[in-house]
Amino acid sequence: MKILDIYILKRFLFTFFFVVLLIVSIIVVIDFTEKNEDFAKLTLKYIVEEYYFNFAPYIANMISPLMIFIAAVFVTSRMSSHSELVAILSSGVSFRRILVPFIIGSAFIGVISFCLGGWIIPRANKTRIAFENNHTRQKFNFEGKNIHFKVAPNTYAYFFGYNNEANIGYQFTLETIEGTRLISKLKSDKIEWDSTKSKWRIINYTIRTIKEHGKEEIKQGASVDSLINLSPKDFQSNYLLHETFNMGELESYINLLKERGTENIEVYLTEKYERYTYPFSMVILTVIGVIVSAKKSREGTGYKIAFGFVLAFIYIIFVMMSRNLSYFGGVGPLLAAWIPNILFSGIGYVMYKTIPK
Repeated sequence: MKILDIYILKRFLFTFFFVVLLIVSIIVVIDFTEKNEDFAKLTLKYIVEEYYFNFAPYIANMISPLMIFIAAVFVTSRMSSHSELVAILSSGVSFRRILVPFIIGSAFIGVISFCLGGWIIPRANKTRIAFENNHTRQKFNFEGKNIHFKVAPNTYAYFFGYNNEANIGYQFTLETIEGTRLISKLKSDKIEWDSTKSKWRIINYTIRTIKEHGKEEIKQGASVDSLINLSPKDFQSNYLLHETFNMGELESYINLLKERGTENIEVYLTEKYERYTYPFSMVILTVIGVIVSAKKSREGTGYKIAFGFVLAFIYIIFVMMSRNLSYFGGVGPLLAAWIPNILFSGIGYVMYKTIPK
């Protein structure tokens, strides 16, 4: 790298980390103010260690694409207002060459963001979200009725109701079906989770087995322990559950939902694909930020930064719209995750072609 590249890269990275630190500090103060009443009975050490040490990295990573855009706008507009860009271009350096240190810096931050979002932050989110469920949100009660699960390729479980505090299911049925033929059916008044054995205890059960030529075999019992591809976690709150999985856990959970025949898995698929798009969005937004701020104008740096915030706001709208299209609009999660980057790549390309070089 040349001296010019190092100069630009240092300013760009310093500005990015400073802006992230500033915005995260403001958000933490606002969040503490809003939740002050919920924290009344908790010690400051417990709040900081269990919540804010995990909340701050989560927010930092979430706002990184926008903050890297603002950093690119700020650094480039400052260089433009001080006629540094004019001097660099006049010396024979192409505009494309000026973009190189910005792209290197954004790619470096993108890789860090991918690693954080894929493995480190999900671990922190487990603690953060558990804290929120225990102290800042209403206690969760499972209220579902007539609950169906596919627990094996040919086996289906049914609960009329479930008490998530006692981990007890009522009017339980377990059916094994091959094609359109019922092989066996278990009916039970109650099923409860035995935490010491990590098994389900089926109480007052009746097993009806259909044999050849329509013959039936009926077996009854007071209780029996059984391993079923279900756990109490399946009946707990799924509030931000997708944010608590690292990449491996997320992939495994998606496969589990597919095996059970669950229909609404778009949230988890979108989360998976968005994590891969983060590094690319950082590079795209950085390039657009540099292009937006390269021209020297009478309005000064403040105008360009304000314009940058407008573009960042538009980007957020596209991200939210693409998620809704994935959840409710019938657009595939993979395409929905890439829509904002595809659109802004097109915008960046058009802007690049129109800028004087």
